[in-house]
Amino acid sequence: MKFTRNAKAKWLGSGKDGKGHLTTDSKVLDNTQYSFHTRFEDGEGTNPEELIGAAHAGCFAMQLSFLIGEAGFTPDELSVEAHVHFEDGSVTGVTLDLKGKVPGMDKDKFTEVANKAKEICPISKLLKADISLHANLL
Repeated sequence: MKFTRNAKAKWLGSGKDGKGHLTTDSKVLDNTQYSFHTRFEDGEGTNPEELIGAAHAGCFAMQLSFLIGEAGFTPDELSVEAHVHFEDGSVTGVTLDLKGKVPGMDKDKFTEVANKAKEICPISKLLKADISLHANLL
């Protein structure tokens, strides 16, 4: 399977006093605001780290569900919180907190499959990926 998903960002003004909007082709984000305040303080809107966390939690939960199915079980519920850690201008890591209800699966097997999901989840891999850039000055 091969596809491309798209998102757009528009930023107006300086880093601290400016503001931006994010839009995805699906329109789940549709001119959703973000700013210095929503990133580093409290404000209405989103921020890049929050979006990375949502993407990682969602991708990991789905990947884990597939792997649990391959192991012969069906999860009743998988709940994942992704904590994206930011320090001194860098994302330093992500902590995934997982709670699962999987009838018939023991703790050791659940942990084994969860660790595999963490390694092969596409967003986990992305966080280790090379990034290409195409820059044009208008």
